[in-house]
Amino acid sequence: MTEPHIPSIPEQPDGEGPRAPLSVVLADDAVLLREGVRSLLVDEGIDVLASVGDGDALLSAVAAHHPRLAIVDVRMPPTHTNEGLLAAVRIKRDHPDVGVLMLSQYVAREYASELLGTETPGIGYLLKDRVTEIDSFLDAVHRVADGGTVIDPAVVRALLRAPEQQKAVSRLTPREIEVLEAMAEGLSNRGIAERMFVSLSTVEKAISAIFDKLELAGDEQTSRRVQAVLRYLDDR
Repeated sequence: MTEPHIPSIPEQPDGEGPRAPLSVVLADDAVLLREGVRSLLVDEGIDVLASVGDGDALLSAVAAHHPRLAIVDVRMPPTHTNEGLLAAVRIKRDHPDVGVLMLSQYVAREYASELLGTETPGIGYLLKDRVTEIDSFLDAVHRVADGGTVIDPAVVRALLRAPEQQKAVSRLTPREIEVLEAMAEGLSNRGIAERMFVSLSTVEKAISAIFDKLELAGDEQTSRRVQAVLRYLDDR
């Protein structure tokens, strides 16, 4: 089975040079997973500044080290419910330039929606299974650290099935919904065209129609892409 492509929003320039080394704080109460991810990152030349097991330690580590990226488990002690999510939202509030990549064992659309609702650069939400897809996972790490948005395709599908979202996009055609789903996953216009086997101009026309139907004004296309995705995924 082909691994899912997990790129980011906004689009990254084609032909970009090697990425600069990045720094990471890692938080997960599962020691084996945490150490496995830490080892993977270190092997890739990524500087892991701290590796911790709870939300309070994560917040302290981010404040002390100010990394480019925090990789955070959704559920951590003491209740193993949403401590990681709460810490992630606080990081985006207090340190908006720090990217946050959430890892979750299960699809939880309310967690993704709350994190995406912060509307700051550098946000990701992946299932933990993606860690084993090493190339895709490392690509997500770099892209979120660079200010992109990465959403697991399984999470996107769950969000799009939410009943409250149907009204928000009822004016979109099936093709426009498919394009918006691909935008939520972070595909570029060209990537969408390749996935859907249509021309680039067809994708551009569909995106323009999405902006119009969702009443997203403005001249800056990248900003409106993000607004469209947030409008689509926000369940508040």
